[in-house]
Amino acid sequence: MSKQTMRELAVALEAKEVSSEELVTQSLRTIEEKDGELHAFLEVFEDALAQAKEVDSRRAQGESLHPLSGIPIALKDNILVQGKIASAGSHMLENYRAAYDATVVERLKQTGFVMVGRTNMDEFAMGSSTENSHFGPTKNPWDKERVPGGSSGGSAVAVASGMVPLALGSDTGGSVRQPAALCGISGLKPTYGRVSRRGLIALASSLDQISPFARRVEDLVWLMQVIEGKDPLDATTSDLESTSVSSLVSQDIKGLRLGVPKEYFVKGMDEEVKQRVMEAIVVLERAGAEIVEVSLPHTSYALAAYYLIMPAEASSNLGRYDGLRYGYASQGNTLVETYERSRSEGFGQEVKRRIMLGTFALSAGYYDAYYKKATQVRGLIRKDFEEVFQRVDAVVCPTSPCVAWKLGEKMEDPLAMYLSDIYTLSANLAAIPALSVPCGFAHDLPVGLQLMSRPFGEDMLYRLGMTYQSLTDWHTREP
Repeated sequence: MSKQTMRELAVALEAKEVSSEELVTQSLRTIEEKDGELHAFLEVFEDALAQAKEVDSRRAQGESLHPLSGIPIALKDNILVQGKIASAGSHMLENYRAAYDATVVERLKQTGFVMVGRTNMDEFAMGSSTENSHFGPTKNPWDKERVPGGSSGGSAVAVASGMVPLALGSDTGGSVRQPAALCGISGLKPTYGRVSRRGLIALASSLDQISPFARRVEDLVWLMQVIEGKDPLDATTSDLESTSVSSLVSQDIKGLRLGVPKEYFVKGMDEEVKQRVMEAIVVLERAGAEIVEVSLPHTSYALAAYYLIMPAEASSNLGRYDGLRYGYASQGNTLVETYERSRSEGFGQEVKRRIMLGTFALSAGYYDAYYKKATQVRGLIRKDFEEVFQRVDAVVCPTSPCVAWKLGEKMEDPLAMYLSDIYTLSANLAAIPALSVPCGFAHDLPVGLQLMSRPFGEDMLYRLGMTYQSLTDWHTREP
């Protein structure tokens, strides 16, 4: 299944050469074989085969179905599926069952996708390694002693190891692109507002985007066509022009101008990673793109700005988990003691660290010096990209400064962990789309190439990514 494109699977399903039940059975068998070691899934849904049989029955009766009806997909544990647990990887929500479907889940169900389970993640999406999960770490299928990246590591591993062909994660500062890079698959962060956030357990509301994983860029496009678009229940979503997959496949990249930001190739970056990224840029140049050096001068401030804005929004969003309205409760002798015990016992160390950072940044006397200043820097970062996109069609750079590191290596050094997001978080701050595709190996581990374009310029990323994958085979390599 992992070797077939969505187009090929859709044709096989339509021709009844394969059934949804067979695809899902294969997926469940692979999960059973591999997940004991990898821990990508927190739960495999017991009704997965029933979902598949229903699709097969409808197809057998001659009902006109979407081409992707019956394809298995996995969901990150912070995306609500009615009646299923959505714990966000936290003890706080360990027993919480969703009261409704997220908008993306509604659209997946209407299309006929089969949801096979929920995947592991850093608690409340706070982390870059999927080690901060209350339920234990997920392991990289290329080397089980290493991290898969995060916070959507479970979804990335589920696709990379062939358990499912598609998965959804969420990307707040690189949480889909970075694990895609570290696991050797493709991952897209759409423009803020392209995909509804309704039914996503919030981390930072101005940064979060539900985002897809697949082996190939073409498959990401198929999935995006299902989940994107205006949602009347999410005021931040935008009306979109439709994207035709077939119209993108045939386009070449001759004459496109690609900017290489000098600030993204600096001291501290792994030399082998740099080499693989430069080789990938040469592939695009030989395909007809013009490569120019550009500058994003406020890049060096992005990490600091992000780690003020994100914790500030997180401290606000997580205020509802108080042991009374939502989540884990630990009874104290007073109301204040109940709050303190519930939150200190219900949240993990990294979540508490970020809540404290965010609360401090928003507190009286510090708001102007920290949060307000960070939002001003965010505006400058967005302006940097606006100016660059007047000169070039897309920006090309690394996804991660390093390959996957050893489990536990950065757990005692939060700043070192935060630095792994240095190339991804600017796209979230600037609300632009960004794509990571595999571009080779360094130290026998996958490396990711990142492409960024102007707001709602996903078609440019698809065009570049699909052209690159037509000229290379890195995306076909399996652990």
